[in-house]
Amino acid sequence: MKALGKIFATGLLTVLPLLATVYLLVWIFVTAESFFGNVLAWVLPRESRMPGMGIAFAALIVFGVGILMRAWVIRALFHKVEEALLRIPLINSIYSALRDLFSLLTSKDKDDDLQLVSLTLPGTSLRLMGFVTRSDFSALPEGFAGDDEVAVYLPMSYQVGGYTVFVPRADLVPVDMPREAAMRFILTAGVNGGARKTAARE
Repeated sequence: MKALGKIFATGLLTVLPLLATVYLLVWIFVTAESFFGNVLAWVLPRESRMPGMGIAFAALIVFGVGILMRAWVIRALFHKVEEALLRIPLINSIYSALRDLFSLLTSKDKDDDLQLVSLTLPGTSLRLMGFVTRSDFSALPEGFAGDDEVAVYLPMSYQVGGYTVFVPRADLVPVDMPREAAMRFILTAGVNGGARKTAARE
């Protein structure tokens, strides 16, 4: 029974991540196909539509927006719309947070934003991993942070959450690790991220 239990656990650990990934991808594609397919229904008769046209339409829209944003007039108009959105209290909080998050996550690893650092807790030998999110506080109220301080985000493992702390830059030790691998490492409590040997489960 013990051997059977190990075999079942091995199969479960193998199948569950795969199924969860496939389910998430299918959900994203089905949702996008349904939404943009309904948009297409305004222009195309239902009988002339084929499966996948909603996804293709979504990709076409994104590509078209990318082309339009290359024009100065369109960029200026978009910034005007963005400024109007940022004046609405609730939308301001949600939109600006998502915009800044995606901007940081899609920036290159060589950028100073979201630099991976190690922070040692005062009086202990415990080290925390985090990301430098801000070093310029000139737009914030005076005294918000010290002259030599930076904002560091310390994410929690296995949940969406964390702490933002202000610490002197001298207390931080930069870590040379790709941002994506570092995020996986922290969010999975060190189980995933970077190169590691994969031992065959017996």
